[in-house]
Amino acid sequence: MNTSFVIAQISDLHIKTAGRLSYKKVDTLGALRICIAQINRLAPLPDAVVITGDLTDFGLDAEYAEVRTVLDSLVVPWFAIPGNHDARPAFRRALADKSWLQPLGEFINWTVDDFPVRLIGLDTTVPQQPWGEICEARLAWLQARLDEQPDKPVILLLHHHPFISGIDHMDRQNLRHTEGLEALLANAPQVVRVLCGHVHRYMVSTLGGKVVCSAPGTSHQVAPDFSPDGPANFVVEPAGMLLHRWRAQQGITSHYLPLGEYEGPWPFYDENGLID
Repeated sequence: MNTSFVIAQISDLHIKTAGRLSYKKVDTLGALRICIAQINRLAPLPDAVVITGDLTDFGLDAEYAEVRTVLDSLVVPWFAIPGNHDARPAFRRALADKSWLQPLGEFINWTVDDFPVRLIGLDTTVPQQPWGEICEARLAWLQARLDEQPDKPVILLLHHHPFISGIDHMDRQNLRHTEGLEALLANAPQVVRVLCGHVHRYMVSTLGGKVVCSAPGTSHQVAPDFSPDGPANFVVEPAGMLLHRWRAQQGITSHYLPLGEYEGPWPFYDENGLID
């Protein structure tokens, strides 16, 4: 059995139609093209790409069609969960050809068992609301999936951040009712990482003794303003993605990669030793 696994995590694509700019400033479609081209150039390639929600800006069929034109250029498999900007019916229509997506059910939850690490996508969205929640039905579904293979490592994907970021306007729309999830994770040693999006920033926290990684957005980021009642602002910082590297004997390590064109790589050493 393969004992190594790498996934790229991207989040919060916010694709609009016909090249429209988000907030009249951000070319989210162009940013996604840059992101996917960079993933396709990684050497070695990751085993898969996961998208932790907000594929579109308004959950429109035309927006999902735009998303597919770019995501389908990925040279590795990709998997996605919905965010608060997505719409479940349109999400299902747009991704109906994906074997991991169940065509029916209230929630868009799924599992992927094709790799040495199991991927579990958990739908945290609440229709027409910016915040997320974990209800008893979703908790029971997750517990059942974990009970199926208690010894196989798991990476759990959420959209909403299950922690307090310190950015007030985002924390008013984070994942609510996390107590049950926290208790479940505390008793799930096979969960090696929890991944989320929504905050448009790279953040690391914990829940139930598990490391939680929030991915940056592929275009714009939420301004890191920790003022109480601070304004809901965004900044066009360098976009990014995360790489999560798992090895059977080493565990999991998460890396942040900025998106864009950068010089290098260059060697530290030549035939004479350290280059100086």
